[in-house]
Amino acid sequence: MTKKPTKAAYHSLVGDIGKLLEQGRVQAMKQVNTILVSTYWQVGKSIVEFEQAGTPTAEYGKELLVRLSKDLKNRYGKGFSRSNLQYMRLLYVHYPNRQTLSGKLSWSHYVELLSISDNMARSFYEKQCLSDTWSVRELKRQRNASLFERIALSRDKNQIAALSQKGQTIETSKDIIKDPYVFEFLDIPEHVHMGERSLENALIDKLGHFLLELGKGFAFVGQQYRITLDNTHYYADLVFYHRILKCFVIIDLKTSKVNHQDIGQMNLYLNYFKREENMEDDKDPIGIILAADKDEILVEYATGSISNPLFVSTYQLYLPDKQLLEEKLRMFMEQEVLDDGGDV
Repeated sequence: MTKKPTKAAYHSLVGDIGKLLEQGRVQAMKQVNTILVSTYWQVGKSIVEFEQAGTPTAEYGKELLVRLSKDLKNRYGKGFSRSNLQYMRLLYVHYPNRQTLSGKLSWSHYVELLSISDNMARSFYEKQCLSDTWSVRELKRQRNASLFERIALSRDKNQIAALSQKGQTIETSKDIIKDPYVFEFLDIPEHVHMGERSLENALIDKLGHFLLELGKGFAFVGQQYRITLDNTHYYADLVFYHRILKCFVIIDLKTSKVNHQDIGQMNLYLNYFKREENMEDDKDPIGIILAADKDEILVEYATGSISNPLFVSTYQLYLPDKQLLEEKLRMFMEQEVLDDGGDV
């Protein structure tokens, strides 16, 4: 006698079919996206080749896209605004070899990337999108927060070139450090002063955003991590474990200017973690003091004899001035060239 399937078995069947449908839809979307980007690349190529057949000027190119947009919209509907056609054209200009286009990036990703005029910055953000699987929203946030410029300003000329070509590679403790860190996602007005515990709680409440700002590899361990020495309790604000560097990362928050006592306290935390918390395969812990302000000379002297990887960075509650950072990076690059004895 054939047994009637149970309700549980039936619900399992429904669930299995649902998973198959979801997988199919994801695969279909990926295929559609790949075809869309490839088609738009071909459209861009056609536009560029048409321009090259004549004697193009900036005004001519503008008029061509206006006319083309109108005719294509009349014939094929939406999706052919002058702006969109310009991005299709730029897609071919910046990626003349179609094989360099990634099937993992959507057309929306490419639109955001193509709006970046600096080739090095565009290349960096593209590499990070691929390695960190950024959504378009995450890409926009990191670009608005000037991630490339903030990381690049802590590198030398050759490292900046590598940063552009490979994206951010994490091999040493210095590779995870930024200055400043940007916490605009907390939506705290500039003029509002927050206590250290309030700032700490706000960051934990938006841990996903905070992890994105910290960068790849961070895993949250604990808040107000207790350290007991000689019957006295100390509390490290935030403790993470870095999966790539295989070490603890201790973060202390200071809503005022950092002083030498703060640095000494962090060094104490690092020594404690090295002796008491590290497992056999763990590397030396890293300390990051995030302060509202710092004096570079004081930090230099206070950290001078410390062997532990200890860094002092600032944070800000608003997006940085992108134009100012870009100009600062340009001047830095020019100075590097002059120091090397080359031409600017």
